[in-house]
Amino acid sequence: MVDQVTSRRWRYHIVYLAVCAIIIFIQILPFRIAPNQWPGPDILTLLACAWVLRRPDYVPPGIIALAALCADLLFMRPLGLWAAITVLGVEFLRNRAHLSRDLPFLVEWLMVAGVLFVMTLAQGVVLAVFLVDQPAIGLVSLQLVISMLSYPLVVGATAHVFKVRKTAPGQVDALGHRL
Repeated sequence: MVDQVTSRRWRYHIVYLAVCAIIIFIQILPFRIAPNQWPGPDILTLLACAWVLRRPDYVPPGIIALAALCADLLFMRPLGLWAAITVLGVEFLRNRAHLSRDLPFLVEWLMVAGVLFVMTLAQGVVLAVFLVDQPAIGLVSLQLVISMLSYPLVVGATAHVFKVRKTAPGQVDALGHRL
């Protein structure tokens, strides 16, 4: 018989993958006929950051890599580059999740914004080193700013729609696992 903690984790693994699949599906739908001047935020990366800072055990690195790799395939980006950068950035945040639990939201927001900036910069450097065509720096910068500004909305949806909230300092079961 599976205990409740393991069952809840697996349920959130499935919910995370389903939400990522829905987001990818919506983003590849041809809603607009004319070209769009405003790039949208990188919701998949923001969702991974928000979930990892609230409940790191709900989204293991393999699930994040799988979702990001599927996005790379379907969005026709360089295969695996953004997925690897996303996993590295999210793991950086995961290692600091216990510290950010007691910090105000503004500090968390700034930390995520800094990680997004470094991730975007790393992608640009890797693409430049291998002489791959890149989108205009203005579009990349605008998407970064829009992603940074969208983080509170993603956190709100994470907390209120999906009920993924930070654990309280003493919220553990008999075996020491987070509830």
